Amino acid sequence: MTDKQRALIEKAKRSVRAAEVNLREGGPEFAAPRAYYAMFYVAEAFLLGIGMQFKKHSAVSSAFGERFAAIDPDLQPFHGYLLDAQDDRNAGDYFTEVDMTDEDVLTHIEHARQFIAIAEQRLGSR
Repeated sequence: MTDKQRALIEKAKRSVRAAEVNLREGGPEFAAPRAYYAMFYVAEAFLLGIGMQFKKHSAVSSAFGERFAAIDPDLQPFHGYLLDAQDDRNAGDYFTEVDMTDEDVLTHIEHARQFIAIAEQRLGSR
């Protein structure tokens, strides 16, 4: 794992902790974006490992799906988790009325933790 990848994984861990605090203190619409960003940083770390960087969130999601999820059954669900979390992130950030529960966000947080764990396992061996 390169220093940049490690920094992204550490940022993902901090984002998970922030999601937990936001869920407790502010509610799901404030926590969902942090859970999403945790997964986003992990996807960026995977892509960085093959020399790919993007400025747009949609490009990161697409490239992760094409380069990793499409060929690795263990990573396939994480592409869907990333997209689901992005939907809730957008709702939390841009709408005043959100149909999102604490349980929804807890699911995103758990998926983020799993994604971090698999990234540490896979990227740590490179």
